[in-house]
Amino acid sequence: MSIGIFNVPAARNEPVKNYAPGSPERVELKAAIAEARSKVLDIPQYIGSEEVFSGNKKRISPPHDHQHTLGYFHEGTAEDVKNAIDEALKARFQWSSLNWEQRAAIFLKAADLIAGPYRAEINAATMLGQSKNAYQAEIDSACEIIDFLRLNVNFMREIYEEQPVSSDGVWNRMEYRALEGFVFAVTPFNFTAIAGNLPAAPALMGNVVLWKPAFTQVYSANVIMKVFKEAGLPDGVINMILVDGPAAGDVVFNHSEFAGVHFTGSTKVFQTIWKTIGDNISNYKSFPRIVGETGGKDFILAHKSADPKAVATGLIRGAFEYQGQKCSAASRAYIPANIWEEVRTQMLADLADIKMGGVEDFGNFVNAVIDEKSFDKIASYITNAQNSVDAKIIAGGAFDKSRGYFVQPTIIEAAKPDYVTLCEEIFGPVLTIYIYDEDKFEEIIDIIDKTSPYALTGAVFSKDRYATKYATEKLVNSAGNFYINDKPTGAVVGQQPFGGARASGTNDKAGSILNLLRWVSPRAIKETLVSPKDYRYPFLSGE
Repeated sequence: MSIGIFNVPAARNEPVKNYAPGSPERVELKAAIAEARSKVLDIPQYIGSEEVFSGNKKRISPPHDHQHTLGYFHEGTAEDVKNAIDEALKARFQWSSLNWEQRAAIFLKAADLIAGPYRAEINAATMLGQSKNAYQAEIDSACEIIDFLRLNVNFMREIYEEQPVSSDGVWNRMEYRALEGFVFAVTPFNFTAIAGNLPAAPALMGNVVLWKPAFTQVYSANVIMKVFKEAGLPDGVINMILVDGPAAGDVVFNHSEFAGVHFTGSTKVFQTIWKTIGDNISNYKSFPRIVGETGGKDFILAHKSADPKAVATGLIRGAFEYQGQKCSAASRAYIPANIWEEVRTQMLADLADIKMGGVEDFGNFVNAVIDEKSFDKIASYITNAQNSVDAKIIAGGAFDKSRGYFVQPTIIEAAKPDYVTLCEEIFGPVLTIYIYDEDKFEEIIDIIDKTSPYALTGAVFSKDRYATKYATEKLVNSAGNFYINDKPTGAVVGQQPFGGARASGTNDKAGSILNLLRWVSPRAIKETLVSPKDYRYPFLSGE
């Protein structure tokens, strides 16, 4: 393995395009959306060198316009999973033996393809398939996935450059091997970038991967596979299977060559995966790596010194961007009584200005939730709040699925700190606020820490540095990503490595060197340059 022969392009975050009226990117994106709506997709599985069309076609439609057909994907079977494992293992030796610079070149090319010729296409796919507005798509399916691909190459270089000390007469070196077997990447609907990174990060480190995207994200997943193929990714390195979760898991977690899982999704599913791996642990060639980012019940805490307008903006953006369908979304807030009225007035004014509708209208801030199952779950929480003596809805509360799965941004004021919507993950545009006595800051911090089993993101708004310090220290285990005077969403690759603990996952920090270290198995090599030829040590001589 060669180290440092080539300089890696400088690490940098991809600039965000603004899609302002009249801008070239706006014109290009609107044209891509129109083209996508005018045709019917036929999406296969990608297994080895084959595009597999099973004939078991499942319809894809925009969540905001579920009567329109974008296309179909071909659902696979357990047999397809077995074939994909075989193809991955066939590719493993050659791929893992490839010099790191060669692997890096493929993913750097993929980043440039997304930054250039594929940008409008992947953003359009994310907008239509996942109902993200232009800005939310841009920061996700363009900028974030580009950042993952580029910065991960730099993190990889740093790993390989980390070498042990060598004493006189000895050359010590560390070899960072790929895992022995295959990695299973399971990805969610809500971030195209996560869907791309979870298979790409292990593959970059020399691993072969089975990738199971969420059925509700297949449209943009297909664009990612097209990009990887055009970038020169060899057959079998990443195999995209479109198989129901339990059917795929039954094959994957019973295979002796299963080497690790890279997961983002629900806590319950991840717990089931972990238990299944534990039950099968004696069947595996190696102890599998288990890396997961799961749920969140993310908070915003305002101190009595906080700027009410800043708090209101943090709540509106943090709770309602992408319809609250971010694992980092602000879904519970604790506001001191002394600033509540000003915060409330500002939030209601903002909500009166916000438009909701399809992504094709760039004036819509809020779009649809992902599917009917999600819609029904969110609607049930709102309906229960409407009928509860312990809560009142102060904004929103309407929902309609006649054309698309639309849920109005909803604010619930809870009368008690353990009201259900302050405790349970909802994954929709529902924010619950609890008003506390401004002189009981320490008590409310204790409540925040104990209310939820999750520990993903959180934020404190304060102008008082002592209060900020106190909250930061007392909430040390309550959030893996902690924000001061900002919303608890929008982590940037390389700037705020993302992940949480407790019921929110293994906190392996996607977008950092820590995550990539999980996908290598180090081998320490000691080479003695001149070998000893006498067993006797000096201390054995003389008296």
